[in-house]
Amino acid sequence: MIDPRTPILVGCGQITDTTSLPSSEHSNVAFAAEAARLALADTGAAIGAEALGRKLDAVAVLEFFPDVSPRFASPFGRCTNPPKSVANRLGATPRQSIYTHQGGNTPQYLVNRFAEEIANGETGLALICGAELLRSTQNARKAGLKIDHNEDPGGEPTRIGDKRFGFSDEEARHDLRAAIHFYPLLENAIRGGLKRDVASHMTAMGRLFERLAAVAKANPLATRREGYSAERLATISNDNRWICFPYPRLMNSNAIIDQASAVLMTSVEKAREWGIPQDRWVFLHGCADGTDTWVVSERERLDASPAIRGCARVAFDMAGKTAADVAAFDLYSCFPSAVEVAMKEIGIADDDRRPISVTGGLPFFGGPGNNYVTHSIAEMMNVVRKAPGSFGMVTANGNYLTKHSAGLYSTEPTKGPWRREDPKKLQAELDAGSKQRVNTRPSGTGTIETYCVTFGKSAPEKGYIYGRLDSSGERFVAMAADDPALLADMLTKEQLGRKVAVGEKDGRNIFRPV
Repeated sequence: MIDPRTPILVGCGQITDTTSLPSSEHSNVAFAAEAARLALADTGAAIGAEALGRKLDAVAVLEFFPDVSPRFASPFGRCTNPPKSVANRLGATPRQSIYTHQGGNTPQYLVNRFAEEIANGETGLALICGAELLRSTQNARKAGLKIDHNEDPGGEPTRIGDKRFGFSDEEARHDLRAAIHFYPLLENAIRGGLKRDVASHMTAMGRLFERLAAVAKANPLATRREGYSAERLATISNDNRWICFPYPRLMNSNAIIDQASAVLMTSVEKAREWGIPQDRWVFLHGCADGTDTWVVSERERLDASPAIRGCARVAFDMAGKTAADVAAFDLYSCFPSAVEVAMKEIGIADDDRRPISVTGGLPFFGGPGNNYVTHSIAEMMNVVRKAPGSFGMVTANGNYLTKHSAGLYSTEPTKGPWRREDPKKLQAELDAGSKQRVNTRPSGTGTIETYCVTFGKSAPEKGYIYGRLDSSGERFVAMAADDPALLADMLTKEQLGRKVAVGEKDGRNIFRPV
């Protein structure tokens, strides 16, 4: 007998829209509600999708990109209370209306949170959903269309998640704020640990992401379905230009998409009451949440993630499984470094042919902001439903390989009462780890530990390094001098381990090779 309070996922819905014209009616909240209706229908509930929607007592919406980043701010207005607007469209009056703070880890975090609430009898039916419309918003802006997405349903949503910026004041002082800066820095540190030169590492990254591109080619919901080869991915060309070395365009998450997704959670008892067939049920066998050292430049190692390793361990222990028991993974894949570190920490060998993505990943499936992992969970539900008794693992990542969540899914029922380890236990372990001291006024000579070079449309613009001072071994952050020859040199010669002189100029640390 299955414990009646056991939490289960019972419905999922996904939409990828590549053709619709922008309109006032097609807002983020309307799009999210559309995905929610698909998830309600997917349950096959005997009471009907509309009746089931009215029973929602928790609605959580992933924060929309325009509300997170000034870069993606919409000129067409916003909704003041997204979960209430979604609930209104579904005829629901939920007890909980949640609008998350930013973080790609948040969808899996919500699944873990709601699973615990359901097991404790605190929540009956929960909806997790989100949507992004950056493609149509961009098109509407270019066309000069007049669209109104302003909506004020009243009330204030509950905000959850960690809203802190992912960078330090020292990093921001040097214009290091974005994912397209930090993940390339991590990538070159990974390359250094593997003792590879640039060319061989580019080839390896191409082979890795070729695997994702192949999944996207077979996925009708993916936005880039060309099935790029490793050579194409690793070769610089007009349509695969440098974004930030060592990443060309096709190794970056693709955010300019219109995508929406939703998943529904309830208990075994409620599923039976509402007539949801058991072949729709997916069980969460293991889960975990944890945060690495918050500031990238303060991490002891730049090619590792104790939090991913810890989350995987806790999730597997909870399920009584190991990585060998997993048939398919969806590893968070905003950039190659995120996948490489996750594979290493979970214990997935480079030549392991099990899927490392079930969607095609953020560069090829699409990178809908904070909501990507709602898609990967939805797709993993479909994967394990098609192979009853198999296990699938989803990992989620927020900020700069900083905030992590994991979930282990199967149609096989869990045994006994559903309980998870208090996340504070793992976090205490992680917080007890050592941090690297960063010298904010470095002077003298040092060694480059990792580096990246940002690009404009056709030429390199800025170079960044993390270095180690010869005098103290402390880490420092610095920018390249304003010198095109130096930037060109950073792209053609090995920089890892290179000796530099560093000092302050105009309020920033500047380095030059010695």
